[in-house]
Parts: sequence; structure tokens; C-alpha cells
Amino acid sequence: MIRETVVRLARKTDVEEIMEIYNQGIEDRIATLETEAKDLSYMAKWFEQHQGRYCVLAAEKGDRVIGWASLNPYSTRCAYDGVADISVYISREFRGKGAGGKLLSTLEKKARENKFHKLVLYTFPFNGLGQGLYKKMGYREVGIFQNQGVLDGEFVDVMAMEKLL
Repeated sequence: MIRETVVRLARKTDVEEIMEIYNQGIEDRIATLETEAKDLSYMAKWFEQHQGRYCVLAAEKGDRVIGWASLNPYSTRCAYDGVADISVYISREFRGKGAGGKLLSTLEKKARENKFHKLVLYTFPFNGLGQGLYKKMGYREVGIFQNQGVLDGEFVDVMAMEKLL
């Protein structure tokens, strides 16, 4: 029996699986400038900071979390109260199989409910799979920050993308 991917609000009991997926993204060097794996203490604190308006969604297949997405603060300035930064992470074996689109679609719905008018994200120019998803979902490239960060001792460019809701 083929099980459908279900997207729902993440629960505290999902934190370990969310951490494993995030750590895959860190290890694979395709989704973040972070280089150190995160532990449960770090992720539990992060999860507590993502309640209410800045929420976390989980993509679940069967009884397993296969991906997650979050609305994150963009700025502490009140002028940017309607803008959220987003994160989307998919477990290695489920990348490119539709979970990202379901997560992103549901995240956008949540963002509207939570009074956001714009979503922004930062991705690596070489992350073709991620950019394909974002472009398919109507995000536009804003520009490239050259030498924006350091990853494994080398400068890397970072692409900014946005979508008006």
C-alpha cells in the first residue's frame, strides 16, 4: 500500500527526526552555511522558539517524518513584521519526490493565516533541486550575494529569493 505524504504542524515528539533531517542538510553542504551537527538540546530550544506565528511543519509518510519546513523571523524591526524567512529540509531519500512542494504549499497557507505578506529565503546557487522547487512555486530570484559566507574554508555565494503572498 502506497502511503500519501501528510503535512501537519510539527510536534515536540518530532524534534529528533527534524534534527536528523537538518543534520543531513548540514552534512551534504547543499542547504546551509552551518557546519556542525546539531544536538537534541539545541533543537529542543529551536523548536520552542518556533511556536505560534513562527511555526514548524512536518511532512509525514506513514509514521515517519520525511521533511520539515519553518517560518523564521526575518528581522526584529517592526517594519518587517509581515516578512518571514523560510527553511525547507527533506530527508535524503525523499528529495525530489514531491514532499518539498507539499510542505512549501502548506507553509505559504500558514504564513497567510499568520499575517505574513512576503516570504524570503536564501539558497546556494548550486542547489539546483531547491531552486527548481522554489521557482516552480513562484519564487523569484532577487540576486546573488557574492562571497556571502564561508563553508569549509571557502567563500560561497548565496542567492536571495522571495515570494509575495
